[in-house]
Formats: sequence, C-alpha cells, structure tokens
Amino acid sequence: MDNLNTAIAQTNNQLHNATHVIITLGTSWTYRHIETDEIVGNCHKVPQKKFLHELLSVEEIVTSLENICVLLKDLNPKITILFTVSPVRHLKDGFVENTQSKAHLISAIHQIIDKKNSLYYFPSYEIMMDDLRDYRFYSNDMVHPNETAINYIWEQFQKVWIHENTNSIQKEVDTIQKGLAHRPFNENSEQHQLFLKELQNKIELFKTNYNIQF
Repeated sequence: MDNLNTAIAQTNNQLHNATHVIITLGTSWTYRHIETDEIVGNCHKVPQKKFLHELLSVEEIVTSLENICVLLKDLNPKITILFTVSPVRHLKDGFVENTQSKAHLISAIHQIIDKKNSLYYFPSYEIMMDDLRDYRFYSNDMVHPNETAINYIWEQFQKVWIHENTNSIQKEVDTIQKGLAHRPFNENSEQHQLFLKELQNKIELFKTNYNIQF
C-alpha cells in the first residue's frame, strides 16, 4: 500500500510538471465482471465464466479519451497529449478481432486529436504495419517488434518530437540508462563498486549541468 501511494504521489507530481504525456492504447477488447456489471482491468485468475468479453465501440473510446484529456488539462493546462496505438497485435483475441480492435482505437483517436488543444497522434502502429511490413522486424514470438523495429520507430519519433539540439543530452541519458540496467556477475566485486561510483558521479554531474531536481 505504501508503494502504491508513493507511486500515485510521484505520478501526480510528474503530471503537474510535465510538458508532454504519451498515451499508448493497446486493445478495444475488455472484460466485464458479470456480477458487478463493471469493466475490470484483468481477471486476477478468476474463472473465465464470470466475465463477458466485449469490444468497446468507437463512441465509448472517444468518451473515455475525452475524459482523460479533461482530467489531464485540469491538472496541467499547458500539457501536450500525444496518442499512439501499440503495434503489438493481440492475436489471442483472433486475427480479425485484433484488426477490428485497432481500427476502433485509431478511429476514436482521430475524432479527438486537435492541434489547437495540443492533442496529437504519432503513427507507431502504421509505421510497424506498413513501413516495416516484414517478419524480420519481429521478435521470435512473431508478435512483438524486435530491437531493430523499436529503434526505427524511435528514430521517426525523434525526428518529429525531439529537437536536434538535444542529441548530446540524449546520448548522456542513454549512457546512464544503460548503466542503470547493467546486471553484474558479482554485485560485491571491487570492479562493480567502482562502476557504481562512476555511474553515480555521471548522474550527479548530469543533474548539475541541467539543473534537474529529483
């Protein structure tokens, strides 16, 4: 509970101070709990027979997205909201059902995007489906984009949404992130402790250079 409350507080603070929020939608299919007649996040290993598998209409998705935008703008009137649709196909629902699901999401998003209100769409789904339309851009499961595809989509995103003057900053962030993700063979070794110390120095220097407080 403490972890959840801390995460909520951190998210609230970030939303108040963020310039941009990216919302990625995955599927229009939902599960409705029969006893309560409410849509639930997941079934928590409850028997399938207790749920109805339903496809949200375009109108229902539009209403939901509009509510999200209103709430975000109430917190932060200057925030820019960027919508995307995940290129990961939900094939467990079926090939036809996945296509219908993605179509509902895309249709709904395009009904609400409005540059005047800082509501935009980035076509990561279309880039994967049409620009990278080859299974060599997928992982072994043939569903998730592989590293090559992810990097390609990220490059397209950078060209549109990230100013080229920040390239050097992005490289510094990338170096730090890779360091944080590093998993050593021996956490207690002298070499790893030295690595952690150097990484922390990089983080502190980065925060100082760009006046970052967190």
